[in-house]
Amino acid sequence: MINPLDLSGKIVLVTGASSGIGKETSIYLSKLGAKVILVSRNEEKLQATLSLMEGDNHGIYAFDLNIIDQIEGLIERVVSQHGKLNGLVHCAGIGDMRPLQMTKYDFIHNMMLINFYAFIELCRVIAKKNNHAEPSSFIAISSIRSYKGDKSTVAYCASKGALDSAIRAMAKELAARNIRVNSIVPGFIKTEMVDKYIKVAGENDFQKNVLANQYLGLGDPVDVANVAAFLLSDASKFVTGTGLIVDGGYLS
Repeated sequence: MINPLDLSGKIVLVTGASSGIGKETSIYLSKLGAKVILVSRNEEKLQATLSLMEGDNHGIYAFDLNIIDQIEGLIERVVSQHGKLNGLVHCAGIGDMRPLQMTKYDFIHNMMLINFYAFIELCRVIAKKNNHAEPSSFIAISSIRSYKGDKSTVAYCASKGALDSAIRAMAKELAARNIRVNSIVPGFIKTEMVDKYIKVAGENDFQKNVLANQYLGLGDPVDVANVAAFLLSDASKFVTGTGLIVDGGYLS
């Protein structure tokens, strides 16, 4: 019997690994045999994630991805201590809501720093010959807001739309280096970010405008982790430059 999602021997860096989708993805990948490098700002929460993972060869790095010009140094440390990377899953992100009249430059810039700029810089650096092993797979966690907008989400929609545009260009450019680049486009998943959305929008509005359309109900973080594992595995070796929608039917 074969396991097409076997990730034994692969080294994967996961950002946002201290909570939500990033935490679940890290745990799930470890169960498939991957060596996982966990990155987030909060070391205590990273340790909590690590305690739930299988295997004892993983690494944790407390790092603020807002500091874009230090990302290259981070990757150099990771590679020197753990070896060349086979994969990246960029789960770090913020989803703050703000009406257009309050959406000023600083707010947009801060959103783009984590959701978009950090991913591009991570890909740029990891794609260097000395930092990645072939084949490699880079994954961005996008959102259905890349496809369908909502009130007070201009900055968030823009950041996720940028991701989904960028992966198509990077997929063509990095194919020669045996690197695939894709995104995952989740619907509403049971995370702290969705809890904040419900608090702002209200339970009634959420039931009427979200769950009525996402007819498989709220997703679990593991539903996204499953797709990340597929995109990291050799089972997806012919998949690149695309966004895989995992939305419980929301966009259908």
